[in-house]
Amino acid sequence: MNIPLTPNDSGLLASKGIPETQIEEQLEYFATGFPSPEIVASASIERGITVVARDEQLDCIKAWDEYLLKNHKIVKFVPASGAASRMFKNLYEFIGAQYDKPSTPAEKDFFGNIRKFAFFDALNKACAATGMTVSECIKEGRHKDVASTLLESRGLGYGQLPKGLLLFHSYHGCKRTAVEEHLAEGAMYAKNSAGDVNIHFTVSPEHEPLFVSCLEQKQEIYEDKFSVKYNITFSHQKPSTDTIAAGMDNLPFRDRDGNLVFRPGGHGALIENLNDMEADIVFIKNIDNVTPDSLKYATVVYKKTLAGLLITLQNKIFNYLRIIDSGKYSHRQVEEMIHFLHNSLCIRKSDIKHLEDAELILYLKKKLHRPLRVCGMVRNESEPGGGPFLVAGVDGTVAPQILESSQINLDNPEQKSIFEQGTHFNPVDLVCALRDHRGNKYNLPAHVDPNAGFISLKSKDGRPLKALELPGLWNGAMSDWNTVFVEVPIETFTPVKTVNDLLRREHQ
Repeated sequence: MNIPLTPNDSGLLASKGIPETQIEEQLEYFATGFPSPEIVASASIERGITVVARDEQLDCIKAWDEYLLKNHKIVKFVPASGAASRMFKNLYEFIGAQYDKPSTPAEKDFFGNIRKFAFFDALNKACAATGMTVSECIKEGRHKDVASTLLESRGLGYGQLPKGLLLFHSYHGCKRTAVEEHLAEGAMYAKNSAGDVNIHFTVSPEHEPLFVSCLEQKQEIYEDKFSVKYNITFSHQKPSTDTIAAGMDNLPFRDRDGNLVFRPGGHGALIENLNDMEADIVFIKNIDNVTPDSLKYATVVYKKTLAGLLITLQNKIFNYLRIIDSGKYSHRQVEEMIHFLHNSLCIRKSDIKHLEDAELILYLKKKLHRPLRVCGMVRNESEPGGGPFLVAGVDGTVAPQILESSQINLDNPEQKSIFEQGTHFNPVDLVCALRDHRGNKYNLPAHVDPNAGFISLKSKDGRPLKALELPGLWNGAMSDWNTVFVEVPIETFTPVKTVNDLLRREHQ
């Protein structure tokens, strides 16, 4: 598709580092759509999801603890650019409603339990500064004043803050934000032999000073508490990962001033940030999935379990790749590699036995020489989001992948049936190995499936537009990774998607 560009367009593309060919490719997707993957089965305990037995778990934890004693770079990678505004959707609707008394279940739950929130004391102080405490406001029926003080900049400004800087949990003598909980958690499973804990937050540029300010006040407290030294870094989604917006005619959408409109490419853009990491092993977990210290035991045990299993699998993969590189391998060793693909990595190719010897070795090397991730999966309890599937690739290989429901062709009865048979849910609990058997970093963008993005409808200036999201970080951006699914307990998954989620038992 040949798009006529103005000098202003060319300057904008250059400033973002976006080549013209990139927007041509994206506009082609608007016209043709994205192909749906062919799911063969929902991953299950019977096929594709590993349950780690107690004795195996102890071995995994031991393997991880031993790995921590060596000179490896471990990073805890936390996507934290999300604004908190979506957490307060119900409160914003209440403020704009025609009624003044809480009426919906969410509104009643919030105001009826308002003292249970970790931010209550700060909110009460902010309300008192305007002349009435929270209790007095509620007694006078001024519930909207309380909500406004919580959300607006004249009060706590929670509606404009990043989710990571909201007070989540109460302790004796202190309150903790989500960022602080990640500091505490990282100290419990990612501390190396020197006592260092490396944590990387991806944040919005406008929020980074707020994160820095918080950490300047809090970091030393947690270093003393856990006897660690934190190395904390930040990055932003790169402008080059923004995607072009299109009109309903699939041509570039322009604003009222005639400028091209770009939108953030979604969390899939973070594969570039991950690729920049100088790390051997990276833990990935969302900013809002945290618990108080009293409930962190299961999280720490299973983080170590996933990491230990990753190290064990990586050692075997490295050994096989070194054997292949040597050019000296026996029929028994080749058979062992095939069984490893089938049984440990859940990778199957129906015609593998019919490949010529040279083709077989090239196939084994291609499948083994890839980034590796071990992914925790929880039993599905009607949480929204993606799940684990076994997916057929273009070369006929069936392998584990994480897919969102938006990627699946639910108009196809067979595919819909497989989707509905899913038993597990993706909580974004990943441990990733980023280097190969020679110590070289994998080029992660080379393992992205460009056909795994999706298109949504948005609007600007009162006009509808089409927005393109890049293949998701743990979906299409990692679809060409070796992927292992492991069942983890539901108590390791405690997301905060709405403010009332903070009233759940695991956050109290």
